[in-house]
Amino acid sequence: MKKRIKAYTAYIDELLKSEGDRDWDLEIEKHLDQIGFFMHERLVHLLVFILVAICTVISILALVVSEKIVILPLIVMLFVLLVPYCMHYYLLENSVQYMYRQYDEMRKKKEGVDKAFSEKL
Repeated sequence: MKKRIKAYTAYIDELLKSEGDRDWDLEIEKHLDQIGFFMHERLVHLLVFILVAICTVISILALVVSEKIVILPLIVMLFVLLVPYCMHYYLLENSVQYMYRQYDEMRKKKEGVDKAFSEKL
């Protein structure tokens, strides 16, 4: 997923830098579809991240209350899962926020094209 997000945002960055005629309506529509896909992915990972975090806290509380060292490996395994989930969710959240800014830039380009076209009429 990381490669896909990075490749897609780089593609849009290059598209925004390029000069020339573009069908910005089509590009904006495709971009909104991709934002929707990544937002869904972000939601799923947020839910999993929250579930793992809750299980980690419950396990820590169980260790404190019961004082059974048997729970310690479970806590370690949950932390091993929690850290990568946190990093991945951070990537998804920041990437979607960046895609919103790209969308705004695409709209500005489209409005510039529309304005230039209407001035010719």
